[in-house]
Amino acid sequence: MIDNRSIQRALAAAGHYAGAIDGLIGPQSRAAVRAGLQVAGVVYLGWDEDRQLVAWQQVMLKRAGFDPGPLDGLIGPSTRFALEGWQNGLREVTPSDPEIRHLPAAWPRQADVPAFFGPVNSSQVRVPLPFPMRLAWDKTVVIRTITLHAKVAPSAERALKRIAEIYRPAEIARHGFDLFGGSLNVRKMRGGSAWSMHSWGIAIDIDPERNQLRWGRDRAYLARPECREFLDAWAAEGWLSLGRERNYDWMHLQAARL
Repeated sequence: MIDNRSIQRALAAAGHYAGAIDGLIGPQSRAAVRAGLQVAGVVYLGWDEDRQLVAWQQVMLKRAGFDPGPLDGLIGPSTRFALEGWQNGLREVTPSDPEIRHLPAAWPRQADVPAFFGPVNSSQVRVPLPFPMRLAWDKTVVIRTITLHAKVAPSAERALKRIAEIYRPAEIARHGFDLFGGSLNVRKMRGGSAWSMHSWGIAIDIDPERNQLRWGRDRAYLARPECREFLDAWAAEGWLSLGRERNYDWMHLQAARL
């Protein structure tokens, strides 16, 4: 369903939530969900918290123009169809939309990447790593640098240095932050005709084995609370986590907005 940060942002925009947009659905977020349901006229008495949360997502979908069917807190075909439309629509939002307002406006939207970064596979530089990384597909190979576009290299270096300050070497290895899944890779997006963000060297994949493409936060390792500061370090530089924003492809970080 909808990612937790988007849920919190919608609750905040509706005036029900004043807490941190941290993706953690705790007591304050739950209370905000109940307040939102009351205002929306949803009778939720007797429902457990998970069903209440689904119902609030249905309210979000309906307000966004995607009919989820009855606001009953149950995930049926209509809700799934509405969710698909909502997710596809997010790819066309403008930079002022609440769904991406929380990110620093350091990088262009995906549609504007060619104009901002130039041709694919151009202006590449080597970025020194503050901690050794291993190739995800051959963990016996240790690397000391990665290849990125010159415009994003300084921000990536700052994010990695921040991660090295937050986590001890043993923690970096345990959480798989040192498992490099690729950066520069000139290819088309999976199942599409547009160039992948990797083609410009403005994307990085981390620990692909434990953060597979179709896995959501219920399975992806990077969705765990102990990885939060890792992703925050990238977000502070304007890099987007597809896992946080869309709840899939948690391995993927990119210096471009959706």
